[in-house]
Amino acid sequence: MAGGKQTPRQKMINLMYLVFIAMLAMQIDQEIIRSYKDTNQSLTDTRLMVENKNDKIFEATLKAKAVSSPEIYGPMLQQYQGLKAKTNDLVGYIDGLKNKMSSEAEYNSDLAVEESFTALNNTEPSTTTFFKDGDEKVLSQQSNDLKTKVDDLRNYIISTFGSNAQLKDVATRATKHLVAEFPKGDKRANKGWAQYKFYNQPLVAALSNLEVIQSEARNLQSDALTSMLQEKVDADIKFDAYEALVSGPSSVMKGEPAEIKVAIGTFASSVPGLSITGAKVVNGQGIITPGTGTVGAQELKGQISFTDKNGKVHTLPYAHTLNVVSGAEALKEQSGAILAADKMNVLYRGLANPVSGSILGADLNATNLSAAGAAVSGGKGKWMVTPGSGSTVKLTISGKSPSGKMITQGFDFRIKNIPPPRGQIRGASYVPMPAASISKQTLTATLPDFDFPVTFDVVSFKVKVSGKPVMPINGSSLGQVESLTKGLRSGDVVTIFDIQARANGLNGVVLPNIGNVIISVL
Repeated sequence: MAGGKQTPRQKMINLMYLVFIAMLAMQIDQEIIRSYKDTNQSLTDTRLMVENKNDKIFEATLKAKAVSSPEIYGPMLQQYQGLKAKTNDLVGYIDGLKNKMSSEAEYNSDLAVEESFTALNNTEPSTTTFFKDGDEKVLSQQSNDLKTKVDDLRNYIISTFGSNAQLKDVATRATKHLVAEFPKGDKRANKGWAQYKFYNQPLVAALSNLEVIQSEARNLQSDALTSMLQEKVDADIKFDAYEALVSGPSSVMKGEPAEIKVAIGTFASSVPGLSITGAKVVNGQGIITPGTGTVGAQELKGQISFTDKNGKVHTLPYAHTLNVVSGAEALKEQSGAILAADKMNVLYRGLANPVSGSILGADLNATNLSAAGAAVSGGKGKWMVTPGSGSTVKLTISGKSPSGKMITQGFDFRIKNIPPPRGQIRGASYVPMPAASISKQTLTATLPDFDFPVTFDVVSFKVKVSGKPVMPINGSSLGQVESLTKGLRSGDVVTIFDIQARANGLNGVVLPNIGNVIISVL
């Protein structure tokens, strides 16, 4: 080729060869495109799972509570419906943009990457969609509309939940992550947010950037909904049923003083509107001082009424029989029994749950607790109960009164599984950070706000970075991923999945799946 005169045919071959090399240099490697597509699909699948959970479980629960307790949950349902409407508006609008760009690129998501490579690598749809006439300096109407909808959702979350201590974290997260422009003074690569995310970007990258916005919006919606339900859980457990409790001797010797106490369910030192027939109310309890000058049975009965936090008046009957006897009989005997779970009326499966109990008038040293289908240890009124299978368990307390009478009484408790643990880095499952910081992190699995001493030791996990093979890791440190994270740019995504952890404090309970961790490179 260097010597002699080239023929026209040879010149044409050389020119075609140069064009071919140039075309190869301009193309993004198919493996990078495949990784981008896989990551985008993973984000989409996760978002759809969150949407299904919101609609079929949590929202249905909130609506049911708004019907049964409109004073408490009615306003919360209205707030959530406003949040859902704005989130649907943003997510739906982005779906329209994604469909428009996919159509312009003639992209079919059902085709393999090799067959859709040209469409996924096409930069024209994102450029013309977000910039007027393809001019990088002039944003299109679609860009402005997207920013408006993102701002509307973020501002609604901040104004509605920012002053609520239970939902403040949701507002803080929205302020930081639900944005359509860089903070003032932050222009990455001398570009604005829209230019950085969409100008001259391949279709697959633009779709992924839009999916990140949709996923963040749905996660914020889910977190707000979960917090709304969690905020009132204690009130529901304490006040969904009422019972009048009477405490006092069933027999008393002639002439000796006696005292009988009447209260509502779990003792409270102050109950609005408390009124008890035939009793003096002191610190939330009704105290009755019956006459004991005459031998015989006395039937003490009446009504106890109070006003709950919603202004509703509840009236409950109570009754108690007192036997006045003469002589030096042993009169400590009681037929009532008391049993309470130290942590609400729920026992967690596989955990040693602390339970306290007693039989009034009986010796605690001779009081026993048994439960079919559960392991019980301890004694003297303090036991540890580890339930097995099933949804309920009956705990039976038994003992002898001073006169030798055997007293036995059963109590039903619910059994629940522990909540699913979460994979976290720096206390969050979605973490923005520079690429250089990733290898310095440690992966954890936690159960936030769980009262029992259950901890997890992460033993292995897998890491996926766009364009590189999945790396399996033993242990909890990300120190081995430094080779994967070198060269990552802002906007790239690192996915940590298949997290395996060893539980400390559980006994034979199969752990639920531990949630993935997503790292967004700054």
